[in-house]
Amino acid sequence: MADTMEKTDNTILEAKCLRRVYTSRFGAHPVTALDNVSFAVTEGEYIAIMGESGSGKTTLLNILAAIDRPTSGQVLLDGRDMTTVSEQHLADFRRERLGYVFQDFQLLDTFTLRDNIFLPLVLSEVKPETMEKRLRPIAEKLGILDVLGKYPYEVSGGQKQRAAVARALIVSPRLILADEPTGALDSHASGQLLDTFSEIHREGQTILMVTHSARAASRAGRILFIRDGRIFHQLYRGECTDEQLYQKIYDTLTLLSAGVERT
Repeated sequence: MADTMEKTDNTILEAKCLRRVYTSRFGAHPVTALDNVSFAVTEGEYIAIMGESGSGKTTLLNILAAIDRPTSGQVLLDGRDMTTVSEQHLADFRRERLGYVFQDFQLLDTFTLRDNIFLPLVLSEVKPETMEKRLRPIAEKLGILDVLGKYPYEVSGGQKQRAAVARALIVSPRLILADEPTGALDSHASGQLLDTFSEIHREGQTILMVTHSARAASRAGRILFIRDGRIFHQLYRGECTDEQLYQKIYDTLTLLSAGVERT
């Protein structure tokens, strides 16, 4: 298997020997969700993380987002160890550098889409005129300019997810983290969202996406497969088309589910 820890001069994120062990309420039967996971993310990469339910991929994403903390190991974003940032400063650090896209959108129903998108900027005390200036090109790109005044319950799932992407992009993040972003969408809306991710990636945005979907992962440039809390294998796009990469992903998932060891 290719080395997943190849650091370069434009590496923006490093996961180093991450372990996450959960202990039950009564202290018995510890569960190892992540076991010695290491890899590096280069600026401008589009990476998909795949694995069966319970493999540790969402735990990994939560640790990278500083939503959860590892039992041991490091997460370095632009060289700064996020595992050592104090709780007092963690929210600001995360909000200023990361954009997070949730499967279930995480939009507030009492806020319009515009106000939901503005929320991280409001928390950072950005001036209203600056917020509006940032919003328009993003909303135009995502095709939601005409629904910004609507509430989440008034728009489609695809429009809600694009609003969630806009909320992530408006902070000009170093890295977009997406947790099953197409999971709650129909095939048409999923295709639109993946087209959007491809477009913002071509413009230079770094994306790390957890997904069950081989079709979604086939849009990425690199795919990491996790099994039992460890990195099982990785694929690079190279010169593959989406369809060729999809077949390679499908074949790897078949080996993964069959318990075959990779070398």
